Amino acid sequence: MDKSLRQQIIKLIKREVVPAVGCTEPVAVALCVAKATEILGCVPEKLELRLSGNIIKNAMGVGIPGTGMIGLPIAVALGAIVGKSDYGLEVLRDVTPQAVESGRRFISEDRIRISLDPEAPSNLHIDVLAVGEGHQVRTVISGAHTNFILVEKDGKIILERSHQEQGAAVEGCKDPELDMRMVYDFAVTAPIDEISFILEAKDLNLAAARYALNGKYGHCLGSTVLHFGEKFFGDTPVAHAITLTSAACDARMGGALVPVMSNSGSGNQGITATMPVVSYAMDIDASDETTVRALILSHLTSIYIKQSLGRLSALCGCVVASTGASSALVYLMGGGYDQVCAAVKNMVANLTGMICDGAKPSCSMKISSGVSTAMMSAMLAMQGFAVTSAEGIISDDVDETIRNLTSIGRDSMQATDKLVLKIMTCK
Repeated sequence: MDKSLRQQIIKLIKREVVPAVGCTEPVAVALCVAKATEILGCVPEKLELRLSGNIIKNAMGVGIPGTGMIGLPIAVALGAIVGKSDYGLEVLRDVTPQAVESGRRFISEDRIRISLDPEAPSNLHIDVLAVGEGHQVRTVISGAHTNFILVEKDGKIILERSHQEQGAAVEGCKDPELDMRMVYDFAVTAPIDEISFILEAKDLNLAAARYALNGKYGHCLGSTVLHFGEKFFGDTPVAHAITLTSAACDARMGGALVPVMSNSGSGNQGITATMPVVSYAMDIDASDETTVRALILSHLTSIYIKQSLGRLSALCGCVVASTGASSALVYLMGGGYDQVCAAVKNMVANLTGMICDGAKPSCSMKISSGVSTAMMSAMLAMQGFAVTSAEGIISDDVDETIRNLTSIGRDSMQATDKLVLKIMTCK
């Protein structure tokens, strides 16, 4: 692989694998509010938000870090009170008990209006209007969690671009068009000093898991499996992986004020692409280099799948990230490219169709399903078994198999997405 392509892939990974505090949908809303507040120059008297359905869906039931509260209103209020847009997806890292009390007052004063934007140009779309001291500021994020496409004060445009302009496009270049062979070759051949930055994902997400195991967050699935599950799961690599992965998710969805490493704008995807790999690497005492390459394979596979799936969809993100994890587990087991492709096909055959019904504490249960399936798919692949093209949506070509998965999640499940949101908002 030539150096230019290698550097493009590294830039892509560094852009898509970044720290985040809290669920990235309400955090992106807080980021948009924080930017509007900064441009306005004062805490807004009124905030009006129009959001795409997927933003609302993924923000309704999730804990907001450091608050003991769930949902958008407190995220919006804190974005205005203590949010700093320079922090990106860590916009709420300065939350304090005093700020939470101020946020509660902000909400009680009826200063926030949130509505669904049925004409949003992207599944990920946040439109904020902030009013205060005789001025008004509009900020819009669209297409990606930190992708500002409009900043406007009193009708004067400060920033404007298409919602389709993001990432590498903004930097004046195109992202590489990945395929599974390119992903694998990069992971196993890139100079180790160029990709060892991925160990930060291990450090952050492992710390989040350990934090959760020492407290009570979400549904406490990680600590339940650790303390109560041995007689059911045994002291096994699968049990270890489920424990650590679900614990990190417990912390994140339960509102713990800890950062996690995200993938493609999702903290849960970052956790799922990281923790099964880290857990098994620790179990087998893998070297740092082997762990780095496995993590790169997992995260880059997830990025590749998300390139055609899109940021938000009706398909649960754990399907994507656990497919990346299964690829990495194969690598850790000593498998090569053919076995990685077999594992991907096994994953697609099993988990396709798992719906996303919003970010929430019970995501840890879906993630655990992905973890156990990732291990099972890797084991089958290492024994020479792969779901064949005679079965379901699997094709002989692994990249076509992935496109089959993403076309279902991106296109065919749109009606499912709308019905899920309707059910969630009408309960």
